[in-house]
Amino acid sequence: MPKVGILYNDIKPTACRIAGEIRDRLRDRGCEVLLTSSYGGILGFSKPGSPRCHTPIEHLAPPEFDETIDFGIVFGGDGTVLAAFRQVAPLGIPLLGVNTGHMGFLTETYVNQLSEAIEKAIAGEYETEERTMLTVKILRDETLLWEALCLNEIVVHREPLTSMCHFEIQIGHHAPIDIAADGVIVSTPTGSTAYSLSAGGPVVAPGIPALQLIPICPHSLASRALVFSNREIVTIFPANPTPMVMVVDGNGGCAILPQDRIQIEKSQYSAKFIRLQSPEFFRILREKLGWGLPHIAKPTSVELP
Repeated sequence: MPKVGILYNDIKPTACRIAGEIRDRLRDRGCEVLLTSSYGGILGFSKPGSPRCHTPIEHLAPPEFDETIDFGIVFGGDGTVLAAFRQVAPLGIPLLGVNTGHMGFLTETYVNQLSEAIEKAIAGEYETEERTMLTVKILRDETLLWEALCLNEIVVHREPLTSMCHFEIQIGHHAPIDIAADGVIVSTPTGSTAYSLSAGGPVVAPGIPALQLIPICPHSLASRALVFSNREIVTIFPANPTPMVMVVDGNGGCAILPQDRIQIEKSQYSAKFIRLQSPEFFRILREKLGWGLPHIAKPTSVELP
């Protein structure tokens, strides 16, 4: 029988209850089961006294988790899935996402389908879909100050968000560009349906080896979303005399000082999603975001009173 790791959102009673029930059920089946909160994957926000409090990427895994775990199950919403992958991606553990939240765009199944899903997972009747993750670092000269794994996006802005600021950005070996905007987003294809989409960026299918750069409310008609190869390293130099804020996956972040630089590149680790049926991205877009639904037919004639 497989060795299973369970991660759950411990501030949601439903997730806590179901995680405990599934742990007991799997143990009754003879599985070795490890249970932990997804809290360990929360990055946390900086504070005036600790502007860069963080844990190194490889140290976020729960102490009892290792590469011998066959697969994991995560109970929660999209934020829980993001936190869980920060914990297990360095270990190469594939995750089955079970939605106990709201949108659940990143989850694979629902609680009412859980019994069948677990049987398929135990039997190995699933595909593994790998999604690109990013490594984001804050450097001062050559000193590493902060680092994190990212699955969706990195956002850099000033506080308050409505204050325009300047960024000098270099993508790979190309000449630096200057952007004046409320902020900038660097997004993976997975994140293209998150904040990037709300900021006017295009939807990018998960298998495309690309990243996006999206200015937030740019102060120029020439500053628009850019899609480029994920083999390029992105370097962001804050061109403002006052500190900025960087947020990773909407989950946590830190202060960026004028003398710092942000370096973003494709990570050696990937997020491995368990898919119980062949991945169908357009179906998920339709079900979760309403993309491609047929328009309501207009009446062919109008009767005047």
